[in-house]
Amino acid sequence: MYNQLDFKSGQELVEQYAPLVKRIARHLMARLPSSVVLDDLIQAGMVGLLEATAKYDPGKGASFETYAGIRIRGAIIDEVRRGDWTPRSVHRNGRRVSEAIMRVEARTGRDAGDAEVAAELGISIDAYHALLQDSAESRLFSFDELSESDEDSPGEQFVADDPGPAQAFQGGAFQGALAKAIEGLPEREKLVLALYYDEELNLKEIGQVLGVTESRVSQIHSQAAARLRSRLRDWQ
Repeated sequence: MYNQLDFKSGQELVEQYAPLVKRIARHLMARLPSSVVLDDLIQAGMVGLLEATAKYDPGKGASFETYAGIRIRGAIIDEVRRGDWTPRSVHRNGRRVSEAIMRVEARTGRDAGDAEVAAELGISIDAYHALLQDSAESRLFSFDELSESDEDSPGEQFVADDPGPAQAFQGGAFQGALAKAIEGLPEREKLVLALYYDEELNLKEIGQVLGVTESRVSQIHSQAAARLRSRLRDWQ
């Protein structure tokens, strides 16, 4: 079990967990445009690592590496959000896609297909795929973002310093709802999320597994995100 006394200096801590920071930064970098600098993400991740060392409580049961990974990811995502490079039109189109999926699925009682969502939006299937591609290339999606994050939001409960009973219940309920929503995704979307988040494959590697192009994997990922947001609207 991690104990701060195990580390003689902050430099030793940085050296021990720097590979974790770099691995997480590179993984998240695959979802960002080329204008984003990897070193900036790594620097933000190091800040998250240092915050983790200050706030980690071994009595809560999680390993330090697990806890630090969450802090590192959160710090990098915060850095990306502060950059504010995503055009408003992309955010607006992302909401349009989620709302269209919700309407189609409410009407049909089943998963909405690409063609149905495109028809609901009044655009061609190629234009719909272009919307998904724009969304994939312009924002970082994580499960925590399904609920707008602050220190008390469901996605942040694991890293809260002192969650009370109500917060713990809310966080558990959200995780249950998220797990159920993921389980209900179409098989290909569910597989893409599992390979990306659980197995930590990049988009090119997932494309090789599925036998599709990297851009198609990106589109599937974006549609899965939109579908999850549409099914978890009550948590936002």
